[in-house]
Amino acid sequence: MGKIISLEQADYELVLDYKSAFRLADFQDRYTDYFLNFDYILGDYSYDSLRLKGFFEHDNKQCCKINDIDHLDQYIQKYCAYECRYFLLKKTKKDEKNG
Repeated sequence: MGKIISLEQADYELVLDYKSAFRLADFQDRYTDYFLNFDYILGDYSYDSLRLKGFFEHDNKQCCKINDIDHLDQYIQKYCAYECRYFLLKKTKKDEKNG
């Protein structure tokens, strides 16, 4: 099990940290409640700036190809800078908030 990141709204598990990309302060600066509904959050650095993208489990009714976690590798290859640093957080089930 990876490191747990606790925010006021939800907890996330750091499941992937490519090139030691995860920086808590950067993540907290970019994170908004927009990401609460997503099962995963990808953070990637391009030109030293963090970008966040939400993804869903395949069986989530809000899932479509562009935000399906099964297509994460394709998204990274197509939309992220070559060999950029990135991380992946997974929302923990026990701490999901329902309104």
